[in-house]
Amino acid sequence: MFSIKDVRGTKLYKEAKAEGKAEGKAEGKAEGKAEGKAEGKAEGKAEGELLGKLKAIPGLLALGLEIEQIAQALDLEVALVERVVGKSDKRVL
Repeated sequence: MFSIKDVRGTKLYKEAKAEGKAEGKAEGKAEGKAEGKAEGKAEGKAEGELLGKLKAIPGLLALGLEIEQIAQALDLEVALVERVVGKSDKRVL
């Protein structure tokens, strides 16, 4: 009867192990690349959406909206809108 050591010593086992290792490595690399690409796209989209909102603030101020209204309309924190405006008070500009 063969033991595990006998099987592991065969050329067929070594080739199958090497092939399985190479396939696993290629699959893992492709999977990681796809995940990274998806994460990058999501981060880029979120940054773009935020940038668009921040660029809209001056125009909304020019229309006479208050900082709180702008923050609510754009779904932003009041403090962030205040930083963009460069004011620490909440007066209408």
